Amino acid sequence: MQKIIRNRIKCNSCGAVIESRTVHEFVQCPCGRVYVDGGLDYLRRGYKDGPDDYIEMAEVKKLDLK
Repeated sequence: MQKIIRNRIKCNSCGAVIESRTVHEFVQCPCGRVYVDGGLDYLRRGYKDGPDDYIEMAEVKKLDLK
């Protein structure tokens, strides 16, 4: 299991780094090619042409469940 620390991506077209901080916070880059959603609850990405439209920048931490 993992815990989301930061939910963000970088658009390869306009260079904007966008971040979703709360659940259901949909954030789109200025050029409209990519978006991020989910805050610290889930990682959701969207893109115009394909996953090569962005660079993944999410920070997650593995949790030890014993």
